Amino acid sequence: MNRLLPFLAIVLSLSCYSCKKPTSFDYKDVKNIKVESFGLSTSKVSMDLVFVNPNSFGLTLKNVDCDIYIDSNYLGKFVLDTMMSIPKAAEFTLPASMQVDMKGLFKNSLSILFNKEVTLGAKGTTRVGKGGFYVTIPFNYQGKQKINF
Repeated sequence: MNRLLPFLAIVLSLSCYSCKKPTSFDYKDVKNIKVESFGLSTSKVSMDLVFVNPNSFGLTLKNVDCDIYIDSNYLGKFVLDTMMSIPKAAEFTLPASMQVDMKGLFKNSLSILFNKEVTLGAKGTTRVGKGGFYVTIPFNYQGKQKINF
């Protein structure tokens, strides 16, 4: 029994080292913005969000739930409830579709038309994991996004 304790201590320390908590993904770009349906109160917009996984291990993305803002005005809610495999230390694209609150977009319409960039914000949570163990990671992104018409 006394010989087994050092072996168990080594195994436990190695397993704890390999179970490092994942860090949130780094936003890189948005591409392929398309208006799928247009309405006066809401519209459906799809796009590809480009991220980088800074973790030295691959992950499974299980859920994303966030609010999107343009120049601090609420634009809409993005929810993704599909499992997706994310490679380690690599760039990946997340297809996104969301309902846009047109009132929020109309508030920003003049600044969007006359400025070449807007402040894009996203605040929410993502659920990621590995080997069946998942954790919820909060994120709060805010940055300048170029708008090309």
